[in-house]
Amino acid sequence: MANDWATFGSDLHLELRGPGLRTGLMDALREAVRSGRLEAGVRLPSSRSLAADLGVARNTVADAYAELVAEGWLTARQGSGTRVAQRAVPRRPAGAGARQAVPASRPRTGRPAYDLKPGVPDLASFPRAEWLKASRRALTAAPHEAFGYGDPRGRIELRTVLAEYLARARGVHARPERIVICSGFVHGLMLIGQVLRARRVREVAVESYGLDEHWELLRRAGLRLPALPFDELGTWTEALGGMKGVGAVLMTAAHQFPLGGALHPDRRVAAIDWARASGGLVLEDDYDGEFRYDRQPVGALQGLDPERVVYLGTSSKSLAPGLRLAWMVLPESLVDEVVAAKGTVDWMCSSLEQLTFAEFLRSGAYDRHVRAMRLRYRRRRDELVEKVAAHSPDTTVSGIAAGLHAVLRLPPGQEPEVLRSAAWQGLALLGLNRFRHPDVPQTQDGLVVGYATPPDSGWAGALSALCRVLP
Repeated sequence: MANDWATFGSDLHLELRGPGLRTGLMDALREAVRSGRLEAGVRLPSSRSLAADLGVARNTVADAYAELVAEGWLTARQGSGTRVAQRAVPRRPAGAGARQAVPASRPRTGRPAYDLKPGVPDLASFPRAEWLKASRRALTAAPHEAFGYGDPRGRIELRTVLAEYLARARGVHARPERIVICSGFVHGLMLIGQVLRARRVREVAVESYGLDEHWELLRRAGLRLPALPFDELGTWTEALGGMKGVGAVLMTAAHQFPLGGALHPDRRVAAIDWARASGGLVLEDDYDGEFRYDRQPVGALQGLDPERVVYLGTSSKSLAPGLRLAWMVLPESLVDEVVAAKGTVDWMCSSLEQLTFAEFLRSGAYDRHVRAMRLRYRRRRDELVEKVAAHSPDTTVSGIAAGLHAVLRLPPGQEPEVLRSAAWQGLALLGLNRFRHPDVPQTQDGLVVGYATPPDSGWAGALSALCRVLP
């Protein structure tokens, strides 16, 4: 009968060859590391576990480990076990898989040294301690039925507290029964796209600049996406009246992505008037509505007509995208159709995450976190504006009254060259034309700089790297 301890520990597949067990084991481990099957940092089974799995004496494995540590293939530390070493020059077979030297003049590959891409908050600032407290309270108070299959709209605890928060902070007219919790904004937009297609909508108007990932998702639902014109007042919503086949419009009204402005009040009214007259829907992406600095809060467009606006919000910018928590506030006529579509794709999001977020909101921890991050992001924004003005006075910084990114306007034709320089420096950066609708002609060059993304420890270095690549 096998010893009980042999059933514990991690598994490791090795094929022993050669004249001796010890030599064969060492050769097998070297080959596994050399080929890349065992990557640097991987923890190996204990000598006791591996000996039991291979049917050899424990001393055989212990001796093999010790010799490979001496050769530099493995490392062994008390409490950390035996791991594959971080080798300065990986030994790989010659041929296509071998690493080739990269000339210094070529862009860096792999993980960038600094990341200034927009769309991600400072993940190092996630409120772990407060979230853990909320999780413990939520888990302690959770009813037994919370661990079963629940309402596809989401936990009533979260929908109730969200309705209160959105009404208070964003001017949204929400009732719990009209809120549907989804696994991120993309999930919600996918559901809306399915419902629109089922309603025989053929076209959804979009803004001249936006995320092509969102556009592609709607295209996969069978929808055409004509672009609305854009000027200094924002998206020209009056043009909706001349688009006869359009049944909905996707907008970032409170803070246009990526250009950064708020939609002019007259344009907000024009969008609602069009929806009422045509029977269409406004899909409002309120992706970072909590973060504003030099202006009064801009309420959600949904407050003008809750029956003609689908409001979509998310925790991805205020907390972290890894939570996969977002919400839709729906017109009454749309609730049943969205719930039915959700049931065929993703019946429900994690109940425990929903209950934790509900407790996080209810306790005031969410408001405290948003206020703290608002101050931190504003300081970063001010530093960005100051550094760019000093280093590159011809570069205009815009779209900075709110949000987590800024647009740096460049002289015509400079955007490709700056992006190449950024790649050489190991700086992850996106150009403005990356977000331009394919039907919209190129009229301006620029950079979309996500100043929220780097952790505090990397912010100064990222800012210096950015200034080095500016003209």
